Amino acid sequence: MTDGIFKDGDLIRVISQEGALIAAGGAASLLQTAHPKVAQGVFDHSYTADDPTRRLRNTMGWLYIVQFGTREEAETLSALVTKGHEAITGPDYEANDPELQVWVASTLFAVATQFYQLLFRRTFSEAELEEFYRQTKVYATILACPEGRMPETYRDFRRYYADMLNTLEISDASRAVAEQVLHPRLPGGPLNAPGLMMIRLLTAGLMPEPIRVQYGWKWSRARAFRFRLLMSALALVYPRLPRRIRTLPREYYLHSTRTMLSKVKRRPAISVRS
Repeated sequence: MTDGIFKDGDLIRVISQEGALIAAGGAASLLQTAHPKVAQGVFDHSYTADDPTRRLRNTMGWLYIVQFGTREEAETLSALVTKGHEAITGPDYEANDPELQVWVASTLFAVATQFYQLLFRRTFSEAELEEFYRQTKVYATILACPEGRMPETYRDFRRYYADMLNTLEISDASRAVAEQVLHPRLPGGPLNAPGLMMIRLLTAGLMPEPIRVQYGWKWSRARAFRFRLLMSALALVYPRLPRRIRTLPREYYLHSTRTMLSKVKRRPAISVRS
């Protein structure tokens, strides 16, 4: 598609087309809610516990539209998200606060970069990291965050991100949201157990240690070994799957989100965080 914010070949499309990245969503989500203001907003306003699949659908739909949709689609949906976030406020937080938007965008970049490199056994050059980081600024700026609030360069981002990881103090709300994310109520009940065990392992393994420690997740040598084994198995199998299989989630969420956008005048604003 040539009228989008990005074009085919841009790293944001090359990386984000991979459906496997959804498996790393728990790490990104719980990194976001490691920020106590984000966590409180999600805890107070979220439907994560009651309808986790709906939250996933809204989040992935927005991401895929921004990454692969037309500019008009991306701006229309993002305006709806921004409008929906106006209601997500509390004594000490606002979902449209640029500080929180910068942090959320940063986690999306950091986790996608980490997981993609592990999955494809590829190491990005600094120039590639600079390119990908510059492109992912859109996750904040399209929601009306001033671009100047984002760390300007990849090296600036690294300093910002390291400082955040070492100074964030997670809250009880952070822990409560983590429980909802890691132990969701899903159709099928016990049938979901093996998949959820894998997601919990991936989430813990991808989580930076300072935050993992605060969440109180045990990380033994045995668990680290199981994480490496799981990533090795995924890296062996997943890249060999046909591209049309690997991109099925993108096609599904793009279709469902475009269907929603076609009825936008009859639908309320939505939130990607709640």
